[in-house]
Amino acid sequence: MDLVIFIVLALIVVILFKSFDSFVYFFAIIDILLRILDFLKQLLNIPELTSFLNQYVPTSILSMINQYSTGVFNQILTWGYLICFIVFEVYLVKYFMKTKRRR
Repeated sequence: MDLVIFIVLALIVVILFKSFDSFVYFFAIIDILLRILDFLKQLLNIPELTSFLNQYVPTSILSMINQYSTGVFNQILTWGYLICFIVFEVYLVKYFMKTKRRR
């Protein structure tokens, strides 16, 4: 179910914003949010919260990829995941350099 929700949200972002940039930012935002929730789950160790997050929230996008795919398809999606984060890093560095020149 989590994969379906992620795909629907990604399609909505692509349809609304119609740019690769928006997809990359959406991808990174969701993955960072999932990792923050996983970190809080481990740090707080509240049984109710831990149970809820374990049942309904994946630890990251990569964990969803590994859960729902195998073999060559998994390799392709994992490389796509890596490429999205490399592109995100490039966007962050460009933004950082642009704001650095303004000062």
